[in-house]
This record gives sequence, structure tokens and C-alpha cells, in this order.
Amino acid sequence: MHWVTLLFNVEDYMLPCLTRQFLGFDCPGCGLQRSVTFLLQGDFVAAFKMYPAIYPMLLLFSFIVIKRFVSIRFENTITFGLLLATFFAIFTNFILKFI
Repeated sequence: MHWVTLLFNVEDYMLPCLTRQFLGFDCPGCGLQRSVTFLLQGDFVAAFKMYPAIYPMLLLFSFIVIKRFVSIRFENTITFGLLLATFFAIFTNFILKFI
């Protein structure tokens, strides 16, 4: 067993997808919680397979945190580029679920 599983049973605390419950199809964020769980367990391939947008999203959030402490040239352009990459990864993943 992995330390995350030993610490607490993560799946007991996961939020259900209301879109899936009420409308019957996945929302654009479906898979994010399990993907984060896989990341915490160190299973990076499974995290990507579960939710491919996890890595652009992590880059975006990491960059936003870093730029609060360090002045970075072209930070607005970089932030916008990472935001676009994250959006397209989420959107592409969402569309591919229906194919």
C-alpha cells in the first residue's frame, strides 16, 4: 500500500460529479480528483491517462505561485499561454470522451 492510502482512504472523501449524477454524462472536470490521487501516489502515467489536463494545469498553478515571489519577464504572456494550454487540454479531453 502507498503512504497516501495508508494515511487516509482518499476515495471516501472524493466529491461526486453532479453533472454525471443529474445529466448522465461527464463534465470537463471529471477525472481530476482521481488524477491528483494518482499524482500523490507517484503514478504519473495513470494520472495523465485519467485526466490529461493535469500537467498543463499544474504548470499554470505553479507559475502563478512562483510569479508572486519572483519578478519574471513576460509573465502575463506566459500566464496567458499556460492558461490557453490548460483550456485546450481540458476542452480536448472533454470532446474526446464523447467520441
